[in-house]
Amino acid sequence: MGRVLMVLGKIPLRTCRPSNRCSFSSDPQSLESISCPRIHLRRVVKNKLLFKEVVFPGQSFSCYRLRQVSSFSSEDAHPISEEPVKWRRSKDFEQWDSMTAKLAGAANLPFLLLQLPQIVLNTRNLLEGNTSALLAVPWLGMLTGLLGNLCLASYFIKKRETEATVVQTLGVISTYVVMLQLAMGKAMPLPQFIVTSVVVASGLIINFTQYFNLLHPSIWSFWEDFMTIAGVSTLLQVMWSTFIPYVPNTILPGISAFATAVTAVLMGRMGKLPEKGVKFLGLVFGWTATLLFMWMGVAQMWTNLLNPENIKGLSAVTMLLAMIGNGLMIPRALFIRDLMWFTGSAWGSIFYGWGNLICLYCLNSISREFFFASTFGFLVWIGVTFWRDAQAHGLSSPLTSLKELVFGP
Repeated sequence: MGRVLMVLGKIPLRTCRPSNRCSFSSDPQSLESISCPRIHLRRVVKNKLLFKEVVFPGQSFSCYRLRQVSSFSSEDAHPISEEPVKWRRSKDFEQWDSMTAKLAGAANLPFLLLQLPQIVLNTRNLLEGNTSALLAVPWLGMLTGLLGNLCLASYFIKKRETEATVVQTLGVISTYVVMLQLAMGKAMPLPQFIVTSVVVASGLIINFTQYFNLLHPSIWSFWEDFMTIAGVSTLLQVMWSTFIPYVPNTILPGISAFATAVTAVLMGRMGKLPEKGVKFLGLVFGWTATLLFMWMGVAQMWTNLLNPENIKGLSAVTMLLAMIGNGLMIPRALFIRDLMWFTGSAWGSIFYGWGNLICLYCLNSISREFFFASTFGFLVWIGVTFWRDAQAHGLSSPLTSLKELVFGP
């Protein structure tokens, strides 16, 4: 027996529920009603098979459910079935979204304690007059890390990622304390420390006022331009200076980078750059910040290789906390498909944290149990991160998450 029901006008619809009724929304958000000139609902019960069909004229839209039921069953009026696949995926997606945000927030703890062991060790060496031990911490590496944290704090304020903003701000403060100790022990030149202090104080004030929407847009725009120019100039100069005396002692790389950055920023402000150039200039700020942060690990490992006798001045707990703190932010960066954030966090975990633990282990400064336990935990964490991300996005392979991160969905 077949019946045809024709309805005109507005028909209230509900969100997708775990039932066999057909849902008109492909989005999990609420859909109050839709207007359509004509909807045909046909319901046919034949041979104990129930078919439901919804046809929207002029649209390529269909929703079919096929379920074997008894024509005398109460399930005919209130069908019960498994939850739709999309609903389940949406639930997994929201759960992992919430979890990654909490993990990024939890990174505050290791980053808050990150430099504490190094600060304590430096304080002990200063009190004992052992200032040569402070040379195990390269001030150039600390400078790039500090500027990287400061730029990244501005970047995440712009993206409204509160947890990541707090992490980077804590990194700025703790790294500055270490640099203060280096300056006190004459392991960092005083003029460079004074300039760094002015930039850090200005950056923290600007970031704070911008976060609470108290800053004029023109000041924020000037700050972005300034940090782009300063970041590019500092990065190139520090990269060059790291390898002195194997390369000539010159400031030419920094001057060249400064001139190029100023020219590009001015041309962008005057509208003289093509569209692709403007887009590239917009990416320079974030990627420069990431590269500054990444170079801190390179400078530290290079110092370890040049002066292995000073390795005892390096805190293994600090390196472990760096690996943990950056590792906790990897899931969030992967989840929102932020390649820049992922690159910086992965580099910080692998090269600055785990890489320096390798140096400490090879030079017999940490035990075998400590090193292998740290390595095993880190590898398991990376594997779980990719597996859980693939589940949340409904992907068939964890490697697909990496592919989408690099090349887009």
